[in-house]
Amino acid sequence: MEPNTSPSGELDLTLFVACYNEERNIVGTLDTLLAALKGYAFTWEIIIIDDASSDRSVAVIQDFMASHPGLPIRLERRMVNAGLGQNFVDAAFLGKGKHYRLICGDNVEPVETLVEVFRHVGEADLVLFYHSAADRTLVRGIVSKCFTFLINRITGYRIRYYNGLAILQRYHVMRWHTSSYGFGFQADLIARLLDQGFTYVEVPVKVSDRVAGSSSAFRFRNLLSVAHTMVNLFIRRITKRRVPKGGASAPFSPAATSDPR
Repeated sequence: MEPNTSPSGELDLTLFVACYNEERNIVGTLDTLLAALKGYAFTWEIIIIDDASSDRSVAVIQDFMASHPGLPIRLERRMVNAGLGQNFVDAAFLGKGKHYRLICGDNVEPVETLVEVFRHVGEADLVLFYHSAADRTLVRGIVSKCFTFLINRITGYRIRYYNGLAILQRYHVMRWHTSSYGFGFQADLIARLLDQGFTYVEVPVKVSDRVAGSSSAFRFRNLLSVAHTMVNLFIRRITKRRVPKGGASAPFSPAATSDPR
């Protein structure tokens, strides 16, 4: 497979692959990702951030990169765990793509899902993905519905799902990035961008269960992060209501604004 990059260095899509103790899933994630990208002509890059894994994730990734020379795949390693939200923001600053998306290293998105995801690149400022409750375990489905309900009540929006790994504009992630660094960061960022008046579409997709390992979504640190996100959203909603009508400025166009790097 030939690298799909532009001679000018400007890319259409930056894909951030998050990895934390995913030695049994990360190769499958990358294989799935490359298979889905084959059918598209847009330019892309993959940035993998290993978040201080204690298993063999880094060695596995390095072996994969050695067996796929010439592809635009980059590995960054953290010596201290920083959390998914922090890595999400950092990868945006490292990238070169106009559009930006997170790919979790647990290989839960099959090829056909990613093919459908990439079909919507550039369709709106935010392309939001959601899936049916049938795709989740009962407990995760209930938690997800409660989380979505609470975020919508706080923000006043009616988004179907806030953690569906949206396609965003990379500039927007750098400009309006969140201070929530756990699993609540996506809801906070989406609400920030909707508050700015950016356009969005919602697209249904399917996910599958992780092949190996357990999810870290319900760890105490991540639950605290979600609570922090909700408090931030609530405070911002109250503050927004106190701003005089017409006081907020219209968003700049990324095309007319210099890259802040």
